[in-house]
Amino acid sequence: MKKGLMIVMSAPSGCGKGAMLEKILKEGNFFYSVSATTRAPRQGEVDGVNYRFMSREQFEGLIEKDEMLEYAEFCGNYYGTPRDAVVSALENGKDAILEIEVQGAAKIREKCPDAVFVFILPPSLSTLRHRLEKRGTETEEVINRRIAQAGKEIPEAAKYDYIIVNDDLDAAVEDFLAVVRAAKNEAGRNAGLIDEILKN
Repeated sequence: MKKGLMIVMSAPSGCGKGAMLEKILKEGNFFYSVSATTRAPRQGEVDGVNYRFMSREQFEGLIEKDEMLEYAEFCGNYYGTPRDAVVSALENGKDAILEIEVQGAAKIREKCPDAVFVFILPPSLSTLRHRLEKRGTETEEVINRRIAQAGKEIPEAAKYDYIIVNDDLDAAVEDFLAVVRAAKNEAGRNAGLIDEILKN
């Protein structure tokens, strides 16, 4: 069985990652890596579906046991990727999507250089602010902090393999699926296929 593809998706808060993923996961053979976090659940979020919610002590215990593929601290909370589920999915031929912050992505880049890195951008910072305000889940102070953080994160997009602007949801989803198809067809990932063809 051919090993699955690891796809790292990053974006500033409010860029529509959740809406994109909802559509993407209905296509193809994807495994969505549910991140662990120490932040409190938002209204409607379900433990084990949106995030694995845990205490700071629990999270730090996993770090000590080296059971996190990556982790980062963002706006006072930990976010990270539990190792076992991702490794198991890849070995079973599933394409694993890791939705993580730029700090975590940098750690993955060091450990897993064959992963594919995709950055989702908003059309503009003003559009991003509008989307965050429309959520109605955060105070003005938190929104301002998220916009400031986005201003620091967006330049990091230059380090990624692909950039997608989420202006039109369906177009952004199709762009993401096209990236996955292209990555699977890279020559470096298909050395075995070349050998097979030459033998037959």
